[in-house]
Amino acid sequence: MKIATYNVNGVNGRLPVLLRWLEESAPDIVCLQELKAPQEKFPLGAIEAAGYQAVWHGQKSWNGVAILSRVGEIKEVRRALPGDPDDVHSRYLEAWVKDMLICCLYLPNGNPAPGPKFDYKLGWFSRLTDHAKKLLAEETPVALIGDFNVMPTELDVYKPERWVDDALFRPETREAFHKLAGQGWTDALRKLHPGETIYTFWDYFRNAFGRDAGLRIDHFLLSPQLAKRLVKAGVDRQVRGWEKTSDHAPVWIELKR
Repeated sequence: MKIATYNVNGVNGRLPVLLRWLEESAPDIVCLQELKAPQEKFPLGAIEAAGYQAVWHGQKSWNGVAILSRVGEIKEVRRALPGDPDDVHSRYLEAWVKDMLICCLYLPNGNPAPGPKFDYKLGWFSRLTDHAKKLLAEETPVALIGDFNVMPTELDVYKPERWVDDALFRPETREAFHKLAGQGWTDALRKLHPGETIYTFWDYFRNAFGRDAGLRIDHFLLSPQLAKRLVKAGVDRQVRGWEKTSDHAPVWIELKR
């Protein structure tokens, strides 16, 4: 069972890239972030033609998340993170696929920090942590998947000294991630590649991809029931080098069925 996450950075503008990657990589379940499309503009026809079902939560110009499956029905559970009924950002989608609860998320960037956007980021992180604790207590197979907009350690960022004041690397952000993971979640990439430099994002500027000046901000956090099935994890970094591609690369894991 191959599960992937991909911040596509505009699902319609990057559709040829997305479809090419789906064909070449053939993941069974996919979480997408930053659709940047309203609900009615999601390219369902093209996704279905590629062999996938889909549920999605769109938003005009910003945000947006989706779950794709080619291995069975997607049974949506919720399309908003609990804890703030006034939060209208399309950043969270939760659904059962096969025997797993897939939680697709796009955590706020938070810049500039400090400031209101950073406060929103930390508040969203706190809500996610509260909800994740309840999910773990159910003792079912759960995966928190997506763009967390956080580099958990210095190993996850090129030249970390340059990022100390950035919302993605501030101590408060990293502390929030470690508090979440510390509930009992397994960071899949780090579990299998504990000492390696692995990036999932490279800025468009200053030849960041060519210099491998990247960040690891796209993560899989697995409940114990899924962590014991983990066999492989990696990044399709070649996709970042394709024409008109996202600034993120797809990240994937493989689980024993």
